[in-house]
Amino acid sequence: MRWMRAAGRGLLVLVVVLSGYVASGARADETGGAGRGPLTLATAGDLTGYLQPLLQGWNRTHPGERVTLVELPDSADETHAQMTTDLRGGDRSRFDVLNIDVAWTSEFAAAGWIRPLPRDRFPLKTFLPPVVGTATYDGQLYAVPYVTNAGLLLYRKDVLAKEGVPPPRTWAELEHDAKTIAPKYKLGGYAGQFLPYEGLTVNAAEAVYSAGGTILGDEGARVTVDSSAAREGIGFLARGVREGWIPKQALTYKEEESKQAFQDGRLLFLRNWPYAYAVASAPGSKVAGKIGAVPLPGPDGPGTSVLGGSNLAVNTHARHPDSAARLIAYLTSERVQRQVLTRGALPPVRADLYRDPELVRRFPYLPTLRAAVLAAAPRPKSPRYDQVSLVVQAVVHDALTGRETPEAAVRRLARELATVSSR
Repeated sequence: MRWMRAAGRGLLVLVVVLSGYVASGARADETGGAGRGPLTLATAGDLTGYLQPLLQGWNRTHPGERVTLVELPDSADETHAQMTTDLRGGDRSRFDVLNIDVAWTSEFAAAGWIRPLPRDRFPLKTFLPPVVGTATYDGQLYAVPYVTNAGLLLYRKDVLAKEGVPPPRTWAELEHDAKTIAPKYKLGGYAGQFLPYEGLTVNAAEAVYSAGGTILGDEGARVTVDSSAAREGIGFLARGVREGWIPKQALTYKEEESKQAFQDGRLLFLRNWPYAYAVASAPGSKVAGKIGAVPLPGPDGPGTSVLGGSNLAVNTHARHPDSAARLIAYLTSERVQRQVLTRGALPPVRADLYRDPELVRRFPYLPTLRAAVLAAAPRPKSPRYDQVSLVVQAVVHDALTGRETPEAAVRRLARELATVSSR
């Protein structure tokens, strides 16, 4: 499945509607009987087209539980809206299993929409450790990690090689190169995802985290954003737009638009998810063979990425929860996780795949991505995450467009988040 067309790619949303039940010990080719039946899988924008062939593998061995693929809207925000509207229907919900963005686990669990899962049924010890934390709420496992992600800094290695400089490790180096080197080659300096949507929440959180700050604490019960670190992080991005080394056009970018600008040879540096590296390196790309990837810079060294990805959860009103668990186990198996990477260019959650020599040759960014995931932090956990994200997007966008100073934006952010948390 392609990253949720919004970041996460960040933000993939997969919805699985199951109308079948198969006991964990049942034969895969059994059909009929209580609790077994066809499945419907809805997803937001499978851009690489990898999911249908993957599901055909399930269908061949589970003829009584055939999966039909259905796509939801491209936008993560729209997919979230459709999913939550359906879940509010209770036992009338069409969705049995949901592949939710990692930032939604707390919200869905607190609302009672998804059920706790037994840890011993899934291979959690084989996953990269940080991803398991995105699937928990209040100390309980409510989902199973399916795809992970971490932001990387993509750069034009051909241009930096001509200038004799290494890729930037700090904000100061990034700013200097974006200001001085990019114009020489008629390139924009640096871009991320700065349109006011979920991607901006991710970029803002990374800036705050990289400076040593936080946004919320105690699963959303405490607001911690009013800090010098937050002012420094948001100020760094706002200064870039004001001074021009972040092009104003970047204020309209989501993942795909920013990837296309980099792929078309219009940017020196880009913050994006690993899928952008894979696509921009493919034959036909104007920058194929000319790009590299390093961890995101921070004030004094490597910064902190936000964990992206998606988790598989089971609807509280799922008709066949055991069948749902069997499908989740299939999608997180080593064989299928390998296909998630090789066919979908999506980062798997299984740790051993990041050290597979064949995969590293094919996806040279894997060691960098592994390090980024291990050092990454989740987006603010909150049972009202959708409202938290909307506040962050609106306030930070006002700072980037110059409507508010970074200092005023952080104070406003603290006030508005406190209001959300107190509801």
